[in-house]
Formats: sequence, structure tokens, C-alpha cells
Amino acid sequence: MSDLFPPFAPDAQEARRRRFKPVPLRMLVPNLITLVALCLGLTAVRLAFEGRLEPAVIAIVVAAALDGIDGRVARLLKGTSRFGAELDSLADFVNFGVTPALVLHWFVLQNLKSIGWIVALLFAISAALRLARFNVMIDDPNRPEWTKNFFVGMAAPAGAITSLLPIYLHFLGVPTSEPALAPLSLIYVFGIGFLMVSTVPTFSGKNLGRRIPRQWVLPIFVATVAFFGLLVSFPFEILTLGTVLFLGSIPFSIARHRRFERADEERAAESQPREPATVPEPGEAP
Repeated sequence: MSDLFPPFAPDAQEARRRRFKPVPLRMLVPNLITLVALCLGLTAVRLAFEGRLEPAVIAIVVAAALDGIDGRVARLLKGTSRFGAELDSLADFVNFGVTPALVLHWFVLQNLKSIGWIVALLFAISAALRLARFNVMIDDPNRPEWTKNFFVGMAAPAGAITSLLPIYLHFLGVPTSEPALAPLSLIYVFGIGFLMVSTVPTFSGKNLGRRIPRQWVLPIFVATVAFFGLLVSFPFEILTLGTVLFLGSIPFSIARHRRFERADEERAAESQPREPATVPEPGEAP
């Protein structure tokens, strides 16, 4: 038996097994935030199917807040990566496409049977198409700098938050879940899905907060605390008001976007060389 496993000395010339480089912690933190948001989105589906609609809505809202944080944290820590960008897109599709569609179908769209399910499918697919278009456009090097202030179509988190307006109104006493009002909710959800895949410009707010005038620091602190207190005390009133204000801001974003486009067209026209005026030959009519 001793001859079956004879001792041997390792070969010093044998190539060592390649080891992966350790990943810095700053690369993991943004992805962990994204995963927490994804867990909240999936949990919202379970809570809704259990009839716990209020915590389901809160889970979606918190997931949207985390979605706005993870990118900023990644840029702050210099932890952006292609893996994180892909993970964020997949999480956004689940949190702001699939989850709102299922919650709204359970809440009101199921009253319209197959038509309600089709609208839920259209909403989820609209979120997927909107995210795919965003990933393609973000790599375009020819985009003007001012376009960073706008989204092309409604962003997926904003679409999810605004699509839940029938649920907000339900908690405020409006019977939006009744079969008689179900068609109105269906039209509204379909409209939000259309805005996500449309080319209607909406304010992005990405450049907000980079440079704050010193005199605005304390008022911003006070306003933030007041907003948080109101949101905790009157969540559905604040969400309803925020949804209405956001939808009301779309015409202003369209007008501002058109002003930037006209300015670019005027600069392009001025930069084009003018053709020299032709001088008529002697004897020719001017």
C-alpha cells in the first residue's frame, strides 16, 4: 500500500495557479446598495400579494431612493464599473418595471381581466425598452453637454413612482380600486408607460447638488428635514403632491429642451462658412 502513494517533492518550475486580484471595498459598496434595492422591489411583490399594500408601496419608494443613491456613491468613491452599470439596469427593470406592473395588476387592473394584464405587460416592457435605450444613448460621445440635464422619456424610477398614483389616492379615500374607476387607472398606467418609451424630455436633476451657493446651505438643510418629516407623517399626501408636480413639470422641461435645441441650431448656422457672393461678368445682367 505504501507504493501506491509515494512521497514526492513539488516541482519548482511548475506554473502556479493564477489568483484573481482582490476587489476594493469601494467597488462593492454601490453594488450592495443596488442589491438591497432589488431585495426591496421583490419584497414589494410579496407584500402586495399578501394584501399588505402600504408597506409594498413604501418598499418601492425606498428602492427608488436607493437607486438615486448608488450611482452617486459609486462616483463619489470612484467605484464605477461596467458590472455595476449592468446590475443597476437589471435591478431597475425588476424594481420599476415588473414590480409596479404586478402590484397595480393585483390592486386594480385585474378587474379588467385580460385587458388589464396586457396593460401591465406593456408597462413592464416599456420600462425594459426605456432602460435599453438609456444604456445605448449614454455611450454616445456626440451628445451635447446640456443633454445631461434631461432624460429622453420618463425615467424608470419616476415612471414607477408616478404609476402608483391610483394606490396613493386609494389611501386618501378615493375608491380607485372599484371596478367602475378601473378604466381610468388603466388609461393612466398606459399613459405613464407611453411616456417612458417616448422622446418627451424630462428633467433629470443629475447636475443638482454639485455646486451649492453658501447662502442656500442652511435653507436646504431645513427644507430637507421638513420634507422628510412630512413624508413620514403624511406619506401618501406627499407622494400624491410630488406626482402631480412632476407631471406638471413636463411641459416646462419640453420648453427648456427646445430652447437649448434652438441655441445649438443657431450656433451651428453661425459657424457654417458663408458662400462668397458671385460678381457678374462684364456685359451680364446683375
